[in-house]
Amino acid sequence: EILLDEQTDSSRRGAVITRLKKYTGMAKGYRPLTTIMQERVQQQIAKPNVVYPSKQKMEAELSRNQSVVEGIAELCQKYKLQGWEEPYNLLKKQLADYDKWTRDNVLAKARTDFRLPAEEYALELEGYGIDIPPAEVAKMAHKAFIDIQNEMKPIAEQIAKQRNLPSTDYRDVIRELKKAQVHGDSIMPLYARTLKGIEDIIRKEQLVTLPNRPAIIRLATAAETAQRPAPYMMPPPFLNNTGQRGVFVLPMNMPPAAGEKEALKYDDFTFGAASWTLTAHEARPGHELQFDKMVEEGVSKARSLYAFNSVNAEGWGLYAEYIIRPYMPLEGQLISLDYRLLRAARAFLDPELQSGKITQQQAINVLLNDVVQSQAMAQQEVERYANRAPGQANSYFYGYTKMLSLRADTEKALGNKFSTLKFHDFILSQGLLPPSLIREAVLTEFVPHNK
Repeated sequence: EILLDEQTDSSRRGAVITRLKKYTGMAKGYRPLTTIMQERVQQQIAKPNVVYPSKQKMEAELSRNQSVVEGIAELCQKYKLQGWEEPYNLLKKQLADYDKWTRDNVLAKARTDFRLPAEEYALELEGYGIDIPPAEVAKMAHKAFIDIQNEMKPIAEQIAKQRNLPSTDYRDVIRELKKAQVHGDSIMPLYARTLKGIEDIIRKEQLVTLPNRPAIIRLATAAETAQRPAPYMMPPPFLNNTGQRGVFVLPMNMPPAAGEKEALKYDDFTFGAASWTLTAHEARPGHELQFDKMVEEGVSKARSLYAFNSVNAEGWGLYAEYIIRPYMPLEGQLISLDYRLLRAARAFLDPELQSGKITQQQAINVLLNDVVQSQAMAQQEVERYANRAPGQANSYFYGYTKMLSLRADTEKALGNKFSTLKFHDFILSQGLLPPSLIREAVLTEFVPHNK
């Protein structure tokens, strides 16, 4: 993706073929990557008391491999590379053989319990930047979940009244808003309009300093959508950056094919009301601004690479939604709160799944019935908590609560001298510091300087 990208100099794209030849063992001095991986797995299997991966996790990951391999060919064709076919076809065969070997030798012995040992789960949380016990995160999140639902009720009632809807329940109102799905080539214009609207809000309300250049948005390929069906930010390279910037990537949303079940389609990202909070999170004032400022202002590698974790990054992303929400249209406000509700749900469903307090089906039911997610989204979410990245989903809520607490303390310290714009600019200038170090910087540098 980095080499075959619009922002990468065309002279570098030929390196893709060099890499393919190295991966396949065609290049002198190199062995096939799949051979090396197979040998390493065999070494692990041979050890006593080996703990096999989760069967559910393996099946999910193996099911995506074909779309990823096909995506490589699509990119090679898109950028008109010469001579990619032979190493690509060899890689495709090697990966297919490795998949079969993995199914026969690892999947067949995989463990049926998806849960991580408690010590390993605690270590995962620490790696993502969460420094309190899982049960404490869950307790905070349960309270927040109820508070957010109470915030949603009056907004849903206003929308229902304006639209003459039969029900004022926020769940029914969201289901109604989701009916206005946007497909294919209409997705980009929707998000471009929303981004412009948000930038106008930021400038008018003096929320944060925006760069003069536009943000970059593009539509995902089919392979990218298969891997990541939600909008996301592709960060710029923090090392050896030659002018590349972050890219806001939007998933494709094609109408159901003949015979395809509508229930398996995502309807969570491609309707007008959702574009507001997703753009605020992934583009501006969220991750696009967060990451590109680090590159453009020369933040140290310690602050951009080594300090990077989910709490640091996603805390700002969810906080970015929070500061834009009051200025969104009512429909956007409701969906923004619904996505905040999702982040609170994650922070108790994830640890309670891992502790065995709830089942996967119970978690899916919460997401379907109270957060109003599609069946496809709910299943993907639970797979994330159980297999893909246990503990990571907690970091949005936890990082967000840290940002809110810091802002409240800063406002209290500065009183009427508090400037929203200066506060946000200072936060972004610090790079991806952990919450404790951001707090220290604000209280020892920003507050005294602005008193």
